[in-house]
Amino acid sequence: MTLQKIKSLRYLILACVGIFTIGIILGFAVYPCGLQHIAIISDLKSYEKSLDPEFCNVLVEKINLFNVDCKPEVEILDCG
Repeated sequence: MTLQKIKSLRYLILACVGIFTIGIILGFAVYPCGLQHIAIISDLKSYEKSLDPEFCNVLVEKINLFNVDCKPEVEILDCG
């Protein structure tokens, strides 16, 4: 009886991991703009802490590419 419970628990965990993996893959494939927006916001917070000019230039390039491809435009930084 306990062996059967262990097997069904394994199948349940495997199914949950599979569904989670498929959800992540679909998130990247169907709506990459949302994930890119989250990454840019995270990078903006990192830049505010470091104020590294090289990182700012890389971030401006990311923002430019994002604004070309996606609707919610992000304000471009002044690395001056």
